[in-house]
Amino acid sequence: MGRYAIKRFLTIVPVLLGVSLIVFSFGHLIPGDPAVAMLGERATPQRVAEVRAHLGLDQPLYKQYFIYLGKVLHGDLGASILRGDPVLRDLVRRFPATVELALFAITIAILTGIPAGIVSAVWRNSFFDGCSRIIALTGVSMPIFWLGLMLAWVFGVILGWLPTGFRLGTDVTLTPVTNFNLLDSMIAGNGAAFVASIRHLILPAVALSTIPMAVITRMTRASLLEVLSQEYIRTAEAKGLPQHAVILRHAMRNALLPVMTVTGLQVGRLLAGAILTETIFSWPGIGLWIYEAIQARDYPIVQGATLFIATIFVLVNLLTDLLYAQVDPRIKYD
Repeated sequence: MGRYAIKRFLTIVPVLLGVSLIVFSFGHLIPGDPAVAMLGERATPQRVAEVRAHLGLDQPLYKQYFIYLGKVLHGDLGASILRGDPVLRDLVRRFPATVELALFAITIAILTGIPAGIVSAVWRNSFFDGCSRIIALTGVSMPIFWLGLMLAWVFGVILGWLPTGFRLGTDVTLTPVTNFNLLDSMIAGNGAAFVASIRHLILPAVALSTIPMAVITRMTRASLLEVLSQEYIRTAEAKGLPQHAVILRHAMRNALLPVMTVTGLQVGRLLAGAILTETIFSWPGIGLWIYEAIQARDYPIVQGATLFIATIFVLVNLLTDLLYAQVDPRIKYD
């Protein structure tokens, strides 16, 4: 297991190098001078020259890439063109908000999607199965920006049950320690901030969970149906084992592998920042940060965030792969 983990980790190195090359190319794919594109047409020649020198654009292209790669390896993702703040510092400050939202959303998706998929597979072609498949198809097909707006309008504006934006209300104060509001409120013993954080999480998390929930439901149903047709399941049923024991103890363990795969991909996608959801609910995570940077043409932020997102995807997929052996003992890594 240890040797396999090292091998798999080494395989992600060329992937990340390729991503870094693509990210580096962003600035050079802009028509015209990247410095002028970042600063605008009214920028003074002196300011353009300063930005070109700061970004190393006055060097040969291959030298620019190695300079950029060296800075990345030392944790330097550049600085914001507009504010001058280090990209890595802003990334560390904003990422906890995205993590909280992503974990809340994937928890909703798992707790809803897996049971729904199990019931749909066990009672195949039943009324519940039909409803579940329709809801799953709707969840995959529904535009998330429309769903987010409808949730905010119904539950926030019309009913007034839940807040429609930000992480905390103006009537609650919380001193950041880890930038995870739920954890910081527990550390401080601030019950009001904890409740407010949960209330602010509900609407964006529900909107964000719809696609992962639908994918997990469909994959659980399909995988479990395939496993239930195997001979060892019929043998277990012939021995007189209760249905719940056959499903949960024998069938689900083997059916979980493809479910884990799609769940890992969904977790990676959510941790990468849900730009639409965070924008609709003014959630101060990396998704909203990237959206604002694109609007402002602040390319160092876009480059740094893109490289970070790719790294998250690769690491989550690696972790999912390594967890396979823990779920299915038949899998042995050399």
